Amino acid sequence: MTILIALLTLGGLTLLLALMLTIANKKLYVYEDPRIDVVEGMLPHANCGACGYPGCRPFAEALVKGDMLPGKCTVSSEDGRNAIASYLGVDAGSEEKQVARLSCAGGLNVAINRAKYEGLGTCRAEALVSGGSKGCAWGCLGKGDCERVCDFDAISMNEFGLPVVDEAKCTACGDCVEVCPKDLFSLHPVSHRLWVACKSLEAGDAILDDCEVGCTACGKCAMDAPNLITMANNLPLIDYSKNHNTQVPIQRCPTGAIVWLENNGNVVKGVEAKKIIRKGKKMLGES
Repeated sequence: MTILIALLTLGGLTLLLALMLTIANKKLYVYEDPRIDVVEGMLPHANCGACGYPGCRPFAEALVKGDMLPGKCTVSSEDGRNAIASYLGVDAGSEEKQVARLSCAGGLNVAINRAKYEGLGTCRAEALVSGGSKGCAWGCLGKGDCERVCDFDAISMNEFGLPVVDEAKCTACGDCVEVCPKDLFSLHPVSHRLWVACKSLEAGDAILDDCEVGCTACGKCAMDAPNLITMANNLPLIDYSKNHNTQVPIQRCPTGAIVWLENNGNVVKGVEAKKIIRKGKKMLGES
C-alpha cells in the first residue's frame, strides 16, 4: 500500500510539473523570426565585429528587424550582400571597407634598440619594462602580438620586425588595435591612402638618432597642403573630411614619415625622402 501511494504521489507530481511547464512554454514563448536563421546562414560567420555587432547572429537579427542594411558587412562579398538584400527585399546599401593601419615605419633597419630585453616575447610584456627596449619611445616593439591575435591571418611580420597588414584579409575587427601597447594601430577606410607612418611626439632632428624615418615636425607637409594638414603635438594631422587624394604633402618630407599607400600594398615616399638601403639591423652609433 505504501509503495502504491508513493507511485501515485510521484506520478501526480510528474503530471503537475509537466502541466506547469506546458503552461509556462505557452505564456513565456518568445517568437523568433525564422528569417534570422536564413540570413545568419548567408553571412560569412567571421564574427569579427566590423559591422558594429558582436557577431553574425545579432547582426542577422538587426538585418531582419530593418535596423541595418546588408552593406554594413564589409567582410561578405558583393554577391553575398546582394543575396541577403534580395531575400529581405531591401536595398543592399554600401559601406566602405575599413582596414587596420600602423603608425610606425621604424623597422630594425632604420631604428635602434638602446637596451636588451630578456623576458616573455610579447610587446605587452616588454612595454612593462620602462616602455621597451626601442630607442623611440613611441615605436613598434616588433614582438608580433598583433600577428598572433589576428584570427584572419591579415597581419604578418616582415623581415625588419614590422607588422604588415593584408588589406584583402583584414576585417577591421579591431583586435590589433586593442592588443598593441603603443596604440600604433587604428581602423581607417581604405580610401585613406595619405598616411602618417609615425607617432613620435618629439620635435626636431633628435628623433633621427633613434629612427631614421621618424617625423621631425618640420611642417613641410602642412605648408604644402595647408587646407588638408595641420601640425598637432609635433605630428601632421590629416583632415580626411577634405579631399585627400593627393601625393603633394609627401614630396618634401625629408624622412618619408608621411607616405602614400597604394592599393597593392606598396608604400610611396616623396622625392626628397632619404633613401634607405640598409638590409640588416641598424646598430648604435651607425649613421
